[in-house]
Amino acid sequence: MAGTDSSSTHVLLLSYPSQGHINPLLQLGKRLAAHRGVRCTLAVTRFVLGQSGQPSPGAVHVAAYSDGCDSGGYSEAGNEQEFLARLESAGSASLDELLRAESAQGRPVHAVVYDSFLLWAPRVARRHGASCAAFFTQACAVNVAYSHARAGRVELPVAAGKALPELPGLPSELEPADFPTFLTEPDGGSHAYLDLLLQQCQGFEVADHILVNSFYELETKYMASRWGAKTVGPSVPSAYLDNRLPDDVSYGFHLLAPMREESKAWLDERPARSVVYVSFGSLATPSSAQMVEVAEGLCSSGKDFLWVVRASETPKIPGGFADKARGRGRAVTWCPQLEVLAHPAVGSFVTHCGWNSTMEALGIGVPMIAMPQWSDQPTNAKYIEDV
Repeated sequence: MAGTDSSSTHVLLLSYPSQGHINPLLQLGKRLAAHRGVRCTLAVTRFVLGQSGQPSPGAVHVAAYSDGCDSGGYSEAGNEQEFLARLESAGSASLDELLRAESAQGRPVHAVVYDSFLLWAPRVARRHGASCAAFFTQACAVNVAYSHARAGRVELPVAAGKALPELPGLPSELEPADFPTFLTEPDGGSHAYLDLLLQQCQGFEVADHILVNSFYELETKYMASRWGAKTVGPSVPSAYLDNRLPDDVSYGFHLLAPMREESKAWLDERPARSVVYVSFGSLATPSSAQMVEVAEGLCSSGKDFLWVVRASETPKIPGGFADKARGRGRAVTWCPQLEVLAHPAVGSFVTHCGWNSTMEALGIGVPMIAMPQWSDQPTNAKYIEDV
């Protein structure tokens, strides 16, 4: 970190330890740090920092805090409830230490922008005189759905055959199957995360400011009128949007190693708009049956394709796939998605509809084929189709 800078406004960006949560928060930091007199520090967990290789966050400084699982991350805790308990306990203590250390070095933090999952962050930040902004990584419609569920306006689980009441901020065309899976499955599929997703709505009342990873023209204005929320997206590197930050060509923080050279070389040999790009993101785990169907569909499509299959998912690829795909298809364990979507050879994107992937495709202008898996993805898919 740089030395003392008492004249600047210091913003600490506190991330939840997941690639899809880190990326948009880091991009917000880059935008803020481009303003004179603003210093930004991204705080990630020690385990995440150890997994990230050599981050290149641009003008944003990087610091570490503890989630209580410094050696093994989530797997060290063993289950959701234990992980979230450790995250709150160790996270609160280590955030307090980090804020003290920054102040002692002449860099007091004036504002903490915290991932909305980190419900404990405001009380720690305010002990150090910092203002707080809750950063919601998902679409406004998803956040509004959770707020209605928390307020008891919809009966859980949301299921087909149940009449839905009028829900301000959500279109009447939204069917039960279009709601986030945490609201449609019994116990949300995970009681601990269902509770977290509902309780994150505390941020609407507790935080000094509400920031949403979306853009104004895309969303309804309900969150702005109800809670004064501000959209600060699309949170993707500037080179793929407005070029205000010409050196901002990638997220700069990778928990999985992208096969950049292999992907680019393969795409360079294909005609314009001829390739189907397929990726289900960094967390989704399609079933073996789904993977077989995807493989068969791609091989039978008659189209060239680039398929991202994380190393943990490769055992689900059916036997004989390599022979069927030879000459037309390529599977890689990870790739630089923005570069791939922007490549002239890519003509369509088969996506799990994670919000970051959705924003990237919208920003670059690549048509999407929706294959939602879980969480907010069914809602995102509905908006991709109809909005």
